[in-house]
Amino acid sequence: MEFREYRLDNGLEIVAECNPLAQSASFAFFVKTGARDETTELSGVSHFLEHMVFKGTPSRSAADVNRELDEMGSDANAYTSEESTVYYSTVLPEYQGPTVELLSDIMRPSLRDDDFATEKKVIIEEIYKYEDQPPFGAHEKCMAAYFGQHPLARNILGSVESVNALTPESMRSYFECRYSPGNIVLAAAGRVDFAELVKTVEQSCGHWERCETPRVTPATSGQSSFQVLHKENATQEYAVQIAAGPAANDADRIAARVMATIVGDDSGSRMFWDLIETGCAEYAGMGTYEFQGTGIFMTYLCCGPEQLQTNLERLVSLQRDVEQDGVTEDELARAKSKICSHIVLGSERPSNRMFSVGSNWIQRGQYYTVKDIVEQYRAITRQDVAAILERYPLTVNTTLAVGPLTDVSAPV
Repeated sequence: MEFREYRLDNGLEIVAECNPLAQSASFAFFVKTGARDETTELSGVSHFLEHMVFKGTPSRSAADVNRELDEMGSDANAYTSEESTVYYSTVLPEYQGPTVELLSDIMRPSLRDDDFATEKKVIIEEIYKYEDQPPFGAHEKCMAAYFGQHPLARNILGSVESVNALTPESMRSYFECRYSPGNIVLAAAGRVDFAELVKTVEQSCGHWERCETPRVTPATSGQSSFQVLHKENATQEYAVQIAAGPAANDADRIAARVMATIVGDDSGSRMFWDLIETGCAEYAGMGTYEFQGTGIFMTYLCCGPEQLQTNLERLVSLQRDVEQDGVTEDELARAKSKICSHIVLGSERPSNRMFSVGSNWIQRGQYYTVKDIVEQYRAITRQDVAAILERYPLTVNTTLAVGPLTDVSAPV
């Protein structure tokens, strides 16, 4: 296993974890742009642009892109988040060259007016779909309530109004700025020929012109509120809760993840035993989200309407208990064992390592081996978890409930 890195003259970075024993190779362009980098007028443009990247280039039609990916047997896709847009492909090692060349090509799409008009309809239907199906946009609505005027309050999909208002010209301007090579990282893992990878990327991307791509990353303590949204056609009640947590660069993010596993993992956690195993809720869990400048703990709860009030009270009681009494040594040992096992088992897939390498690089500018990561978790103590709970109390939060209920009281 060997880590390699290289920077093109135009600023595009290449990072790779090369494993000559792997049976596959995974590649992805990480573009450091997402919903937080948009303006109110451009809300949703990052996700819209993700769709447009697959609509063809000056040298390939959309059909060509899909056909070539199929011919290589590629597992390929893309996603947009608050902070990044990622285009990835996992293939057999012999397809490294064609795959990287194809991914490089689609990173400079044609952005044709006709494709723009067609895809706009697709995205608006996607927005309506998320509003019509459970949990009815509860995640996004709670993010907006918690973050307020902070850039992370913006919905990744945008709104029907903002997407309708987008123009091909505004998308092209956003693309030229945010898809600058200095704002892009190509991450790779598996059986990677690094010398050939650099050669292909130099030929395919070396001519891309660079521009400045600033990002504002303010910290925030978030808003505290309790909101109820009525959804007449819902049969279950969905609650989302957000509390402050460590940011992507905070050293205590590892302890925060351990604490979230103890309190809200989907099996064996306190929430599992108190809410799921008892039959009080269909789903209940908590996890961490780390952004540049700030972070959050997010808790999800799904149950029958008649159970919501009691479940919210049980949840706040659980949170108070862990804040006051901390966690036990047994809980800590089980959580660390679960996390470390998941990391090691997942590392056997080059695609998982590629996402880990790429995410760590764009968030922290650092590379961690599997051993490095496991050792970070194994070093966490009860005192570390207690410090997290003191710094980021779970009981100070924004809670949003969506479902058939019109009257829900905030637990006290």
